[in-house]
Amino acid sequence: MGMLINGDWENGSIVKSDKSGSYDRQPRSFREIISNEHKIYKPESGRYHLYVSFACPWANRTLIYRKLKGLENHITVSVVHPDMLENGWAFDDSYEGATKDHLFGFKYLREVYQKADSKITTSVTVPILWDKKTNTIVNNESSEIIRIFNTGFNELTGNNEDYYPDALHQKIDMLNETIYKNINNGVYQAGFATTQQSYDNAVTNLFKSLDELDKLLENNKYLIGETLTEADLRLIPTLLRFDIVYVTHFKCNIKRIKDYKNLSRYTKELYEIPAVFETTNLDHIKRHYYYSHVNINPFRIIPRGPNEIF
Repeated sequence: MGMLINGDWENGSIVKSDKSGSYDRQPRSFREIISNEHKIYKPESGRYHLYVSFACPWANRTLIYRKLKGLENHITVSVVHPDMLENGWAFDDSYEGATKDHLFGFKYLREVYQKADSKITTSVTVPILWDKKTNTIVNNESSEIIRIFNTGFNELTGNNEDYYPDALHQKIDMLNETIYKNINNGVYQAGFATTQQSYDNAVTNLFKSLDELDKLLENNKYLIGETLTEADLRLIPTLLRFDIVYVTHFKCNIKRIKDYKNLSRYTKELYEIPAVFETTNLDHIKRHYYYSHVNINPFRIIPRGPNEIF
């Protein structure tokens, strides 16, 4: 693993910790939007390209939205190899499910960032939303890419399904804040902790929030009643990785999702949505985490189980 410093690749761990030993996620580098009102980035079929990893929960969100919103014929996609090693994410279509770089034939994802900005300092992450017309990155923040997909191409596709409706903004935003801090990022806070205290804090907050969501789902189909929203679609990639990776690899082992009555039901039902099921690659998920994080699993032993995720 490594990162770009002033446009040059430097090997080393991209996992950063603050003074307390807690994992410190780095901010994303490109934050533009796509809309008819934007001076440069207009919604056009075939103009944009998505770089993803099937293993990454943040990238998984964008693939789910791409399918839910009928964008598969309008936004092309390239998938990196699940191993993220000393050269970072790489393209290698010899691994089932991974692809070559369809735009430039690059070997490494970092070259995509270097093409966008030859002097950039950044971690090299997925997802990336690329503009083929201006040859640069539009956005590499998953929470913003899914908002772009939610409404930015509606006139083009005729798909007006809205997973962030105006009337639910406040409820969704409140759920997103807790889910991101304590669950989506919470599993990484636990897994990459470098002190006992930072790990204990992360795991405590993680399971407190899971307990609260399980209670919330006692009488709800989704997090907000009967309506599937962005909050659900931001949560489900983490839940699908939980029992097969995070319980063991990140030491999030107080309970499994399958031990929760309501969360397990909810996870199973969301997994049955075609846009979720067809964009979830369990092989890539297990391979990436257990093989890539040498500081956690130095012998790169990939566990055989669990055989079922529910």
